[in-house]
Amino acid sequence: MRTEVMEEINASVHTTKGAVTQICSRCIYDNTIPYIDFDGEGVCNYCRQADQLAVEYPTGDEGQRVLEGFVDTIKKAGRGKKYDVVIGVSGGTDSSYMCHIAKEMGLRPLAAHYDNTWNSTVAVENIQNVLEPLGIDLFTHVVDNREANDLLRSFMLASTPDIDSPSDLGLATTHYLAARKFGIKYIFEGHSFRNEGIAPQGWTYMDARYIQTVHKEFGTGKLETFPNLWMSRWLRWSILNGIKKIRPLWWMDNDKEDTKKFLAEKYGWQWYGGHHMENRISYFTNNYYWPVKFDIDLRYCELSAQVRTGHITRDEALVEIAKPHTFDPGILDEVKKRLGFSDAEFAAAMALPRKSYRDYRTYKQTFERMKPIFWAMYKLDLVPKSFYMKYTRKYDD
Repeated sequence: MRTEVMEEINASVHTTKGAVTQICSRCIYDNTIPYIDFDGEGVCNYCRQADQLAVEYPTGDEGQRVLEGFVDTIKKAGRGKKYDVVIGVSGGTDSSYMCHIAKEMGLRPLAAHYDNTWNSTVAVENIQNVLEPLGIDLFTHVVDNREANDLLRSFMLASTPDIDSPSDLGLATTHYLAARKFGIKYIFEGHSFRNEGIAPQGWTYMDARYIQTVHKEFGTGKLETFPNLWMSRWLRWSILNGIKKIRPLWWMDNDKEDTKKFLAEKYGWQWYGGHHMENRISYFTNNYYWPVKFDIDLRYCELSAQVRTGHITRDEALVEIAKPHTFDPGILDEVKKRLGFSDAEFAAAMALPRKSYRDYRTYKQTFERMKPIFWAMYKLDLVPKSFYMKYTRKYDD
């Protein structure tokens, strides 16, 4: 079974990805990446976007001054309250490190966790091992496992890449729920474009209407515990309640390998094997569902980011991307069992024609029409710039 699964992944990635006729002269993105173009120097537009972000979000002394200014503002907003800032935690590298640096900054964070019922044991232990010695309280929203599985099954039957989008949006909603409950005005997100890279446009998409539409068409029950991020409540929390999102790592020089070693030594934190693999459904998505069905290889993002920051060479990244994915077939068995697929039904779902968010009702056109509003919200730190760049831009089919 293990050999058959790995052969399926490797055959898909290395034979159906498409003809590569040009590779970025700086990173490893190639012409098979959606919405890519190259300038006269052969550098791709994603590298140029990273350059623009690096100018707007400097590190070093200037970045430190920005962060110190944020800390002063956050502390003032938290006066008279139990907490200053919400930090989303998953047991992963960045969110765990965010908890550490928040305490170093003298802040009083509240950790917020969205439990989609697919956490790995390592993730749960990491959360406990980091939060307990730091004295950080935990706010958790647990979705009913039947709803979580019904959503996953629905997206597989919808035949889009976005089966993990409900978890991503559920996490975002949980951040706001925690902030609203305790009157907190700031949310820290543990994301770094320097370490994680820039995901190609068109690989994934998420919004509340999209999730509702897919579930209504392919789901079997009601969504009563899933915290969907409807636009009305999102705008109310952001604009009326003034809850702001900040990504401190955008202003910091942060080597991920050094961070892993630091967390392991100080907190007994454990590495889980790869990007977002602390959650079993994310592991399945990144290492099986995407490469086999959609020819999406998330390693391109992180490897290209490491090349841009000089942590590895371009040649080293090209060697790494050619290696097979690692995958535990036991995860595949668990997915089939929990989502109620027989082997034949699962194979049929995987063989369905590819679709995307464009085949379902979404907020996308609304986001595009509201571009000026979201530009203002990004300037006010109410939404990340990455949201503004991705969701308000019009794309040709």
